[in-house]
Amino acid sequence: MKFGIVGLGLMGGSFAKAIKRYRIAKAIIGYDKNPEHQEQALKLGLVDKIVTIEALSACDIIVLAIPVDAIIAFLPELKNIKKETTIIDFGSTKKMIVDNIPPNLRRHFIAAHPMTGTEKFGPKAAIKGLYEGKTIVLCNIEDCAEFHKNRALQIFSAIAMRIVFMDAQTHDVHACYISHLPHAISYALANTVMNHEKPTDIISLAGGGFRDMSRIAKSSSQMWTDIFRQNRKNMLDSLDVFEQQMKNIRTMVENEDYENMSLWMDKANSLHDIL
Repeated sequence: MKFGIVGLGLMGGSFAKAIKRYRIAKAIIGYDKNPEHQEQALKLGLVDKIVTIEALSACDIIVLAIPVDAIIAFLPELKNIKKETTIIDFGSTKKMIVDNIPPNLRRHFIAAHPMTGTEKFGPKAAIKGLYEGKTIVLCNIEDCAEFHKNRALQIFSAIAMRIVFMDAQTHDVHACYISHLPHAISYALANTVMNHEKPTDIISLAGGGFRDMSRIAKSSSQMWTDIFRQNRKNMLDSLDVFEQQMKNIRTMVENEDYENMSLWMDKANSLHDIL
């Protein structure tokens, strides 16, 4: 199959590595608005060549590995694809994307969210093994033609992903609590420390815990602004829930209620029994 990958950063570049490793692609062509990303993707061997938008119409599979707002804006560019062409998006939100699929593309379109990634971005961030063993959520798959659905299932199974089915609205709630809220907390923590501490003190004193919790605050601000915008209602709901947890620990500290504090922490400890 001939693949066209739109967006040659971490997600698109790592996917290119995966389909090459498992010999799924006959050819991989790439499209990216950033000339530097185009050059890097070619040098790194992520794609066989860089093409124009028009050339994507010759592909069997088109993968949209770009920010969520950009996915919606890009969809009209695909109006002339063949009926055999499968479109797969890798957006971290799903409801708004699904709601904005042009009617003539709906049967072609696989709304997917690979539950994987790092805080790095750009073609140089692409890594081997990003997708293998990870979960991919396929949303509203019943609205896709069987041909495109089966093709997508074959591809994701071939690169050793765990496939989960979900409707887009439910996905966005779960993704908010498990992925989007942690990013907001990480950004908030990083800004709290930067506004309170001198850089020299941060360098001298920051340990593993702070580094772990602040790591994802290095993620692309453009990408995460788009995600928070598209998942606004769920983000506000999750922030309310999180703020209540912060009020709880504040009250326990104020009241020196160390017994309940310990129980509160024990409950949090049990999360990793699930993970």
